[in-house]
Amino acid sequence: MKKSFYQFLAAINKLILPKYSKRDFTRLRKVEKAIVAYRYWVTIHAIE
Repeated sequence: MKKSFYQFLAAINKLILPKYSKRDFTRLRKVEKAIVAYRYWVTIHAIE
């Protein structure tokens, strides 16, 4: 149940949230860093 929920969140995030993989992480604003951290957190839980 939990894993499928996080996989669903990851799919929605992939469609809606911007991607920052090609950008320099040190130059991101705090809001952008929070988005990166959120995407990482969801991805880790979707894999488990």
